[in-house]
Amino acid sequence: MINNEVQVGQLVPDFRLPASGGEEISLSQYRGRKVILYFYPRDMTPACTQQACEFRDQSEVLQKHGAVVLGISGDSVKSHDKFIAKHGLSFPLLADEDHSVSRQFGVWQLKKMYGREYEGIVRSTFLIDEEGRLLQEWRGIRVAGHIGKVLEALKDHSRKK
Repeated sequence: MINNEVQVGQLVPDFRLPASGGEEISLSQYRGRKVILYFYPRDMTPACTQQACEFRDQSEVLQKHGAVVLGISGDSVKSHDKFIAKHGLSFPLLADEDHSVSRQFGVWQLKKMYGREYEGIVRSTFLIDEEGRLLQEWRGIRVAGHIGKVLEALKDHSRKK
């Protein structure tokens, strides 16, 4: 584990990234709301599309529990805009092209596929509370069934308030 990696229970350091639609988004602008921050490898790939569409399809439930969704990958804003338009996504996608935020969360890692090693984003989701503390994390997830786990955690944390 990397020493500067975000830890459950701690305040998540603020960051600012270019986002879809040409704006810049900082984590701190969402204080007062829960944030579901998810990191995914690439726009337009099958698993990433499925994941984004599942978050889109549950947006009403997520909003009911006071949560916003932010997706992050190393893709460009232009790529994000195409991805959003093609799939009607209802939340911003942030461009972490230098991988600084991915590193901060410890999701930029060495990966292996078909005997080849490369660096990339390990699919992960983080639930951040209204004060900016990390409530829960899911690292190295599989898309199937993941949205259900996030919704359950969100509901549990809403009941505790």
